[in-house]
Amino acid sequence: MVPQPPASPPRPATRPTVRRHHGIEVTDPYAWLIDPADPEVLPHLEAENAWTAHATAHQESLRATIFDEIRKRTRENDLSVPARDGAWWYLVRTEEGRSYPIQCRRPDDGTGTTWIDDESLEQVILDVNQFAAEGEYLSLGIVDVSPDGNWLAYAVDRAGDERHDLRFRDLRPLSRGEEAIESPETVTGVAYGFAWAADSQTCWYTLQDDASRPDRVMRHRVGSDPAADVEVFREDDERFHLGVGSSRSGDIAVISAGSAVTSESWILDCHEPERPPAVVAEREHGTEYSVAHHPAGLFVTSNHGGAVDFALWRAPLDGTRTADRSSWEVVVPHSPGTRIDGVEAFADHLVVHGRTDAATALWLLDPVSGDLDRIEGDDEVGTFSGSANPEFATTRYRFSYQSLTTPASLYELDVATGHRTLLKQQPVLDGFDPAQYSSERRWAEAGDGTRVPISLVWRNDRFDGSRPAPCLLYGYGAYEASMDPWFSIARLSLLDRGIVFAIAHVRGGGELGRHWYEDGKFGAKSNSFTDFVACARHLVDTGVTTPDQLAARGGSAGGLLMGAVANLAPELFRVVVAEVPFVDPLNTILDPTLPLTVIEWEEWGDPLHDPEAYAWLASYSPYENLRPSADATYPAILATAGLNDPRVGFHEPTKWVAALRDNGHGTSADRPVLLKVELGAGHGGPTGRYDAWRDEAWVLAFVADQVGATDQDRLA
Repeated sequence: MVPQPPASPPRPATRPTVRRHHGIEVTDPYAWLIDPADPEVLPHLEAENAWTAHATAHQESLRATIFDEIRKRTRENDLSVPARDGAWWYLVRTEEGRSYPIQCRRPDDGTGTTWIDDESLEQVILDVNQFAAEGEYLSLGIVDVSPDGNWLAYAVDRAGDERHDLRFRDLRPLSRGEEAIESPETVTGVAYGFAWAADSQTCWYTLQDDASRPDRVMRHRVGSDPAADVEVFREDDERFHLGVGSSRSGDIAVISAGSAVTSESWILDCHEPERPPAVVAEREHGTEYSVAHHPAGLFVTSNHGGAVDFALWRAPLDGTRTADRSSWEVVVPHSPGTRIDGVEAFADHLVVHGRTDAATALWLLDPVSGDLDRIEGDDEVGTFSGSANPEFATTRYRFSYQSLTTPASLYELDVATGHRTLLKQQPVLDGFDPAQYSSERRWAEAGDGTRVPISLVWRNDRFDGSRPAPCLLYGYGAYEASMDPWFSIARLSLLDRGIVFAIAHVRGGGELGRHWYEDGKFGAKSNSFTDFVACARHLVDTGVTTPDQLAARGGSAGGLLMGAVANLAPELFRVVVAEVPFVDPLNTILDPTLPLTVIEWEEWGDPLHDPEAYAWLASYSPYENLRPSADATYPAILATAGLNDPRVGFHEPTKWVAALRDNGHGTSADRPVLLKVELGAGHGGPTGRYDAWRDEAWVLAFVADQVGATDQDRLA
């Protein structure tokens, strides 16, 4: 029997739960949805998926078309540019019909400048496709070859909860034409972060507590029972999370403990891995720093001493012991408006990462003279980033450059001469011509007079500014994370349908330096929302689009942004896409037993103990501030969730969608309120590339349908 389509959106039962804090009593009818073990939760999520499938069935053909466009533009059989690490050149292959990349290597020819040009010598060190079941979640958290090239450490997450199984693979048999041999042990519950010691037998990894916070660094010896692993470092302060990683020099590994506003680093001796870690500088509230190892000492990026946008210091190093902060030598002084994000250290040069004028920047630094030379780009809406540079003693540096119209391009810079060589540009097939597209930077003015940057891209023969066009406005605005312009093959399917794509670089991100972040958090968080609204109004007022053609999209903390602007200015948007959205922040941050809550107090405030923080979170929480349909017509809303998501619980968008419907929204077929739940995934959604393309095609088809731009041949 063919199942009958649902007649109406599902409505979860109301089970009122009373919350009392700071003299305020609130009743939450849907608090029970937080428990995935409740027998009514999974059936409700399945009913939501069934309703969403029914309500969007007419988009099925468009989804298939967009998926096909993405696939046709993508070179499915592709090869990365090999990067040398020791005696091997490492590369990644993708093959048509296979969802996951294949990790490979070939031997160096003995010169250190190229590999042996013999395909028969290529070794497959990890083919994830071999243990990936069709349609199931699979993600790699660690892929790291030992210094001697003999062992591969890899960690797999099969649920989306970011708790990995760490395994080790002996690669030596590959050189004899045999299969690699798996070491018998499996280390469970591993978080991100990993480092090898110099002996290629000892390693360090991190474990998580019950709240998904990496809180321990463990030492393991390959082949041994994980039950015998040694705890090297434990972080008991619930505001801090731990990471561990190797230095490029191979002499030290670094344990990093960080909260939202404070950090501390500890050095591990890679040559004597059993030595206890040594602290670089004791933590001071509000002071952050990160380190890079160099024979001349530790290069420290920090906001120490009032360097709001950070500066670069050199700290004397004796073995694993550093001198007091008072002896640090300034290498790149603090310059307001120029944010220093970090530094990469090589034997004879350093590369400084930062940003200025709302754009990313890379500078080449001579560690002796202190001379800085900026690596320049050609596009005002472009993004620089480092690439794979595993070798410490090298005279070349690889970096990536991309823009809204330029596919990701890998360059190699000769440090001595300044000459750069394009090694590879991301191939885009099916007749792609970058000259058909244009991008620019604009500035909106917020209500308090602040200028907010907007990055735009469009297809020239679909939009010329003579009349409004459909538009998708994207935003994030939290954690000092910058939404720097990036190239997207999938996005071309929007641009080719006449949709303008824009990024609102709102406060709370890091685009304009540290103050940009601080002006969009705590009690100033509302600036993120009003900035986004200002960008939307700018696009409408300048004739780029109209409210009936304007879509908004954001995920995670950007999903909070989506929920807030839907409450703040629903009349400005035709559709809002909120992916794994943080739309119930007050209830979540009030509960310290939930994953990551205590860590988040330094980003959002502590409403459990601070009445002021409670007040500002209550003032903007999307779930708490919905407007009834009698007062405001909301845009169509699509929310997504992952059942195993450890970052934003699936219950948040589930509750939000239920409350939206309770307020009378989503009653019309043209402005639905929908929830799409991945029942076997986490925060990032589907993993295999084909599943990820289908998922993106699903969202893009929903947006295109809502803004009336489903025809690829639509002319401006």
